[in-house]
Amino acid sequence: MTMQPRLEPAGLFDVRYVAFLETVMHLRERLHRYCARMTGSALDGEDVMQETLFEIYRKIEKIDDPGALRSWLFRTAHNRCVDFLRNQQTRRRAEANFTADEIVLPAEPAGQGADRAIERLVIHLPPKERACILLKDVFDYSLEEIADLVGSTVGGVKAALSRGRAKLAALPSQPIVRPEPWRDPQLSRLLNRYVELFNRRDWDGVRALTSADAQLRVSDCFRGPLSESPYFVEYEKGNANWKMAIGAVDDEIVLLVLHRGEGGWKPVYPVRIEAAGSTVNRISDYYACPWLIRAARTVVVASSN
Repeated sequence: MTMQPRLEPAGLFDVRYVAFLETVMHLRERLHRYCARMTGSALDGEDVMQETLFEIYRKIEKIDDPGALRSWLFRTAHNRCVDFLRNQQTRRRAEANFTADEIVLPAEPAGQGADRAIERLVIHLPPKERACILLKDVFDYSLEEIADLVGSTVGGVKAALSRGRAKLAALPSQPIVRPEPWRDPQLSRLLNRYVELFNRRDWDGVRALTSADAQLRVSDCFRGPLSESPYFVEYEKGNANWKMAIGAVDDEIVLLVLHRGEGGWKPVYPVRIEAAGSTVNRISDYYACPWLIRAARTVVVASSN
């Protein structure tokens, strides 16, 4: 897929922005990893990262020291993640799982090689503790750097690390069983029909499933009305070594684009579909984000037509 950048009224995805994205490409996977663990979702983490990148782009002239770009990115991403968590009321639910009486003496950070396990457990911590654990025990930032990124003091970071590590140590040793994603029968029928038509390359049929004012977001490329995009045309230009299937990423029902290689069909990126009744009103396509599947806790292909 080679969709060219489009310019929307707010100024997204013009040539200068694409050039900026190329300059920060080496930071993208690391930044997404942080956002995904903070939000608890690889998809939400990507959306937060996209917002972070555009915010930094609009302020890029204020950054005198190119070496400070990484700090600006992580600080902005952290603030946006916290806003996301507050909006989703995740912080209140996470904090309700623990009380001050349950906190024991600080646990030492896990040994080398355990960072992936830590990343998957921090979702049970409040945002500040979650951020401090990630930045220190996974990304190896100094206490001073973390204090700057999260807007705290070195003492505050130490306290958050102590609380967070103690809570992680107190988690049950048995793996946490996640409930099966809740399925809406009407949405399931719509997604099955969407996949069937997509795999038949019946673009008129796919368009008929979308509302007249459906919105499209293609990471790094386009945001605006689906009707003004070359979205389906770009897929039509693609080769035959791909197909779409219903699946789940981090327990969220999505569509997965599969590519065929020597080892058979493998998911390479998700497409998020939002619907109102039996009509698609929003599509978010993450084809430009190869790191997303790697960062997800779970990726399941539920069916492949």
